[in-house]
Amino acid sequence: MSFQWFVFGQVKPEFAVPVLNERAVRAGAGLLFFFAMVAFMNAWLSGNFAPTRVFVLAFLFDFVVRLFVNPAYAPSLVIGQLLVRRQQPEWTGAPQKRFAWAIGLVLALTMFVLVVVQGVIGPVNLLVCGVCLMLLFFESAFGICIGCWVYNKFNAEQARLCPGGACEYVAPPTDRLGWGHAVPLVLLAFVVALAVSHEKSRAVSAGLPVANTPGQPAALDPAEIERCKVPDFAKAMGHEDKWKLHNNCR
Repeated sequence: MSFQWFVFGQVKPEFAVPVLNERAVRAGAGLLFFFAMVAFMNAWLSGNFAPTRVFVLAFLFDFVVRLFVNPAYAPSLVIGQLLVRRQQPEWTGAPQKRFAWAIGLVLALTMFVLVVVQGVIGPVNLLVCGVCLMLLFFESAFGICIGCWVYNKFNAEQARLCPGGACEYVAPPTDRLGWGHAVPLVLLAFVVALAVSHEKSRAVSAGLPVANTPGQPAALDPAEIERCKVPDFAKAMGHEDKWKLHNNCR
């Protein structure tokens, strides 16, 4: 199959709008989500922002190619198409995807300016990164394009050929969730609460550090004091408390 440069989507006679292979799009979103999480956790847990800067550059390049050249040549979608090449394509409308990816490009440009150019470290980075992760996760895990939903809110011509037929499909009453479906969720919450309580009991019995009783300060172990010294990168990020929490320091 051959593709032209500088076009957005494939034109097929059976569809009224240009289309994209939703399976490849979701695979590409999954790849970006994975590497975004790796970069995010490196920055969050170790203060190493080098992976974040590399990912932001790659993310920006990928979205520039998607929007201004041809999605078929975007690196994440090339790999995604390769991974799903044995699956029957699910064609989705390209116009709403273009709008959604434009949102992604704005987020990528914002991160590029903040992280790569200015070297900013702070809550704004976390907010923008969190939005990116949320959009990628919903796309890859559930096939839900939040940007496409926003597209419908601001365009008189509604999106067509949505993934899973979401634009037209209305679930019949027999397929909708009822109160009975909440029972497993309540039971799961109960099991998790018991597990947390059990783990706290194990920590106490094993002599692991636990919260001190008010008015009864624990004896200070020099080795423990040295271990719990907050590193400079955590102080620079304003995450001293978070670092102590992650390292079980009180």
